[in-house]
Amino acid sequence: MDVLINIFVALHIIGIASLLGGFLVQMKAMREGTARMTPPMLHGALTMLVTGILLVGLNQADDQEVNNLKIGVKLALLVVILGLVYVKRDDEKVDAKLLGTVGLLTVANIFIATVWT
Repeated sequence: MDVLINIFVALHIIGIASLLGGFLVQMKAMREGTARMTPPMLHGALTMLVTGILLVGLNQADDQEVNNLKIGVKLALLVVILGLVYVKRDDEKVDAKLLGTVGLLTVANIFIATVWT
């Protein structure tokens, strides 16, 4: 079970890397007013959602303790991120503040995952 959990942790990290990387690539475009939500951002957020749900289930099945409040906060942030990216995915340009919000929520999600014990 540990190997399976570790595989999904790795996929979860790849998802957040895709989401954060997509945001970082768009930072220059934010200054120029041509920023957009990129497909890697959407795919990364979806990967995080699916692997996160699977990780919670696998950890509970393995009788490991899961901090439901932490998971709930992370899920809420991810749902907001996913909603923003999904709704604006076809727009040629998005407001820099909107893209900045996605980046800020992504970084907040990373800090919650790593700092909240």
